[in-house]
Amino acid sequence: MSASQEAVPVKSGATGAAQFAGSDSRHYNYFDPKGRKATHYEDMTVDVQPDPKRYLLQDWIINFADGTPTYYEGWTKAKSSDWHKFRAIDQEWERTHYQRQSTIEGMVANVIENGRRSGAPKRFDKAWVKVLQDHLGAYKHAEFGLGTATMQAQRYGYTQMVNNAILTNSSYKLRFAQDLTLYLGEIGLDIAGFDLDAGKKHWLEDPVWQGTRQAVETIMGASDYLEQYFAINVIFEPLVAELFRSGFVMQMAAAQNDYMSPSVVSAAEGDYERNLANTVELFSILTQDQNHGEHNRKLLVQWAGTYGKLAIDAANQLQPMWSQPRVKIAQFNEAFDLAKNRLRAIAAEIGFDARTVLGA
Repeated sequence: MSASQEAVPVKSGATGAAQFAGSDSRHYNYFDPKGRKATHYEDMTVDVQPDPKRYLLQDWIINFADGTPTYYEGWTKAKSSDWHKFRAIDQEWERTHYQRQSTIEGMVANVIENGRRSGAPKRFDKAWVKVLQDHLGAYKHAEFGLGTATMQAQRYGYTQMVNNAILTNSSYKLRFAQDLTLYLGEIGLDIAGFDLDAGKKHWLEDPVWQGTRQAVETIMGASDYLEQYFAINVIFEPLVAELFRSGFVMQMAAAQNDYMSPSVVSAAEGDYERNLANTVELFSILTQDQNHGEHNRKLLVQWAGTYGKLAIDAANQLQPMWSQPRVKIAQFNEAFDLAKNRLRAIAAEIGFDARTVLGA
């Protein structure tokens, strides 16, 4: 039902009792599509989740023991005049998601199989092998933690469109953590003395990773699902995750005779572009909300300040890693400057002030 039609309450489920989008059409279309025609994505996601404000005349059928509704707008401090307005930019739903995940897994499997067949892992520089063993092995735990955080966060979204975007985000993270685990296990078969347990040890004990670990565990412990979504995709990803993946692994690897790792890691960069587009769309709607925009902008600045400090500390602690490869073709300061510019661009697109994180 459109906003203009919501003024008149409907207390009947009888045919013809209400006029809504598509009432005069022979096609079943009960919502206003974003474009001229509803997409398959919209057909599969819009209003799949019930809402007493839209069609659920008898109010929530089931509540929690304390009276909280099955889906509750108060599960986030962010406010919206219409949570149903959001549409994911990537328009991903169940079938398309599985198709993309399958394509990526096939690509990763081909890279590993062809690389091992040609003997590529044995030609990796020895210093770089230790970097992969210790630090790429540690980083997979960060991806797993972020995947776990978004997995629980998606349950609390007020609409199926919001939930879908957060859930596919989770799936990408968990898949990439698995990709790294399988990749390191496969190349470890060809490299004498490769320690598959080293990554976990470095994640838990190496000072280089403790800032990252603190940031990830803080995000996992947050109770506001949009706070988690924001902290991951707007703050942590550009300042820490993308810094490590693009600014370190993908920059350094080829100079160490490693053409396999960038191919595996590149899948995560593609994942992030999709996740970021969805995130920017959602938070842009919130910051531009006519009734709650100012509240939401202040809230994002608050979240940015909290997680920005954690992310910057984590990034600075990663700096010694750039000196470990034998052939050094990238500098930490240059990579970190790019990461901060990335955050500034994201903040400008959403519509909040990034100076809380980065200063002037």
